Amino acid sequence: MPRPPLDDVALEALAQRFPTPFYLYDAAGMVRAARRLIDAFAWAPGFREYFAVKATPTPAILALLAAAGCGMDCSSAAELELVRRLAITGESVMFSSNMTPVAEFQAAAALGAIINLDHPDLLAGLVAACGVPTTLCLRYNPGAERQGNRIIGDPAESKFGATRDQLLQGYRHAAALGVRRFGLHAMLASNERDPAYFVATARMLFALAHEIRRACGVTLSFINLGGGIGIPYRPDEAPVDLAALGAAIRDAWEQQIAGTDLAGLTLALECGRVITGPHGWLVTRVRHVKHTYRHYAGVDATMADLMRPGMYAAYHHITLVNPGERGAPRPVDVVGSLCENNDKFAIQRPLPPLQPGDLLLIHDAGAHGRAMGFNYNGKLRAAEYLLAADGAVHCIRRAETLDDLFATVCWPAAAPG
Repeated sequence: MPRPPLDDVALEALAQRFPTPFYLYDAAGMVRAARRLIDAFAWAPGFREYFAVKATPTPAILALLAAAGCGMDCSSAAELELVRRLAITGESVMFSSNMTPVAEFQAAAALGAIINLDHPDLLAGLVAACGVPTTLCLRYNPGAERQGNRIIGDPAESKFGATRDQLLQGYRHAAALGVRRFGLHAMLASNERDPAYFVATARMLFALAHEIRRACGVTLSFINLGGGIGIPYRPDEAPVDLAALGAAIRDAWEQQIAGTDLAGLTLALECGRVITGPHGWLVTRVRHVKHTYRHYAGVDATMADLMRPGMYAAYHHITLVNPGERGAPRPVDVVGSLCENNDKFAIQRPLPPLQPGDLLLIHDAGAHGRAMGFNYNGKLRAAEYLLAADGAVHCIRRAETLDDLFATVCWPAAAPG
């Protein structure tokens, strides 16, 4: 499993310097991952990777990835504001939302972002609020034509996207209104490690692009193949071979697009996890150990810091820093102090015998980690630190305080009664 580019002594020194729990990210690792993905599609002129802001919405990391060549995929007002403050604008931004408030359309239009409509029924509201866009993308949901995966679910049960007939009607209507440049988008899986899934999606969208041209007289300018490329959370899993994936999609392109009337369209992806996921760790310290019907190690992080294990029963590898001589591993539940029984980072995980004060690394937490944090039980979200290429460690988001937590409270003038 990827580890921070620090030895155990340096990690312990860092945890003495900064109170646990905290997130630690490897800047160089994230940049390498972004460039590896972009390089895999270098064959496709105009290709763009729109980093999924929701995965790691931390300004310092977004700026780092923008400098590495990424655009930004936003899906909320806050994410649009993040990229605006970073001066990332125009078609470097794609806005994909659903059940969208008019104010978010206006914010996206003000940035000059490409607006990706979840459904053609939203077009009237967009035009009323922002005028007719020059460029418009529509999101496709293939229904029973494709199978989803455990995290995102089957397309036929998904709230996202439009049916084929609705999509075709939407392109006709948009063209009649005066839209001149069109895109097509689909997002069907999350944390998927089978390259064949993404190749099948590309083939489906390439075929649909031809159908749109025949049925609607609309020639697409770009296709966004979506994101969802997974990472190996378990030690026995292999990473997706991005170069091979890019080559397989190139084969589909050459068979279905090259030499046709659609040869000028460009491709995009909107991956997040595969770029930042393996290069972030939740660093936490054991507070207590407890032995009842099983062994427990209670840490100072909670599900409020990393909810994926509790929400999805997702596996995150855990390693002990400075293990020394501990004896044989034994099954242990690694848990937090939240008043919920699913506040568990690992269940019956074989680990060396743990004791109070031990420092643990929870791996592959760089995407959908702190971003999904919450404040139930009044838990305060952890700080974030960035390990720069020169070895310096920078605070890129301080830990929350009680004053932060209570900042929105309207306190009563006097106690009730």
